[in-house]
Amino acid sequence: MKVPLLDLHAQLIGMRDEMMSAVTKVIDSTRYIQGPEVEGLEKEIAAYCGVDNGVGVSSGTDALLASLMTLGVGPGDLVVTTPYSFFATMGVILRVGALPVFADIDPDSYNIDPQAVEEVLEEDRTKKIKAILPVHLYGQCADMQPIMELAEKFNLPVVEDAAQAIGAEYPYKEGAETRWLRAGSIGMAGCFSFFPSKNLGGIGDGGMVISRDSEFAQKVKLMRNHGAYPKYFHSLVGGNFRLDPIQATVLRIKLEYLEKWHQDRRDNASFYNTLFTESGLTDDGLVSIPKAIYEDKTGQEGTGGGNFHIYNQYILRVKKRDQLKEWLAQNDIGCEIYYPLALHQQKCLERSFLKTTLPHAEEAAAQTIALPIYPELTSEMQEYVVQSVVNFYKQ
Repeated sequence: MKVPLLDLHAQLIGMRDEMMSAVTKVIDSTRYIQGPEVEGLEKEIAAYCGVDNGVGVSSGTDALLASLMTLGVGPGDLVVTTPYSFFATMGVILRVGALPVFADIDPDSYNIDPQAVEEVLEEDRTKKIKAILPVHLYGQCADMQPIMELAEKFNLPVVEDAAQAIGAEYPYKEGAETRWLRAGSIGMAGCFSFFPSKNLGGIGDGGMVISRDSEFAQKVKLMRNHGAYPKYFHSLVGGNFRLDPIQATVLRIKLEYLEKWHQDRRDNASFYNTLFTESGLTDDGLVSIPKAIYEDKTGQEGTGGGNFHIYNQYILRVKKRDQLKEWLAQNDIGCEIYYPLALHQQKCLERSFLKTTLPHAEEAAAQTIALPIYPELTSEMQEYVVQSVVNFYKQ
């Protein structure tokens, strides 16, 4: 049996004709830059996330970049972030001339540890820290309550890297009330990627910045279009970060399916968890299944929290990870390592962080592997994946 890491062909079934019609409509309109499809998607994503403002941009990377530029982060500044994420999280900090300050991760969620953030902030208040950039990794929110409290204490804006977590919910306490807030809606800015492999993926690159702050959002709109308004009048130096309307029209169609896809991924994760638990591998310590941190906080029906995890990736922590990856490939099972190096270990930073040790991030980079989790995965395919993992450890 062949089980790909992701099968986008299966996703097209049932929506291909609608997508082709929508794309053709954009082509026939000759509105190839911005236009009503982009504006429509901006409103729909903002509403979905529970905020007033959405700004479509060219990629998740550019969403982060435009947000930092809008905040005025630049040469000599510092940004507190996680050492365990896709390179873009750190890359945008370097591109504006700033430097990352890494706070280690929580080993259960793989997200930035608020206690580590506090230690970094308390370490030296004279440092030029200008923002906190947490990542909601693999489809589960970082622990935002203490992060926002630290941001208020130190008067710092928070930019959420929610590239893998659109729709994921976090139980945010306000007095005696707990409200489930969606990823990206808690800090000053939330940054999404519509890369094809994401839960909400386009047919190319795309991204969005959302914000509760209308003034910030308007500045991001300027930033994505060379800082110009009206045309040829530039109040600031921005970039070309515009979202393609063809991507926007496809994403508007897919958005209607997103909640079902989230639930399908959770169902697949639950089935994996059951199969691995029954296999005995978890008892032997050979495999550790993902921990859904907020699952036990969903409360009563109607209080929210259904999207406590959207499983953009299903991540195992395993023994003999690299050998297992080779074994799965030999058995036609797609898998991936996210990420083989922590960010502070990357060659482009080796001089600055040569003696830095962030043990939880380094262990995650050395021990984790992602298995197929896409919505169209069948139970038979999952059983084959788990049995192949069992066969590897029992051989």
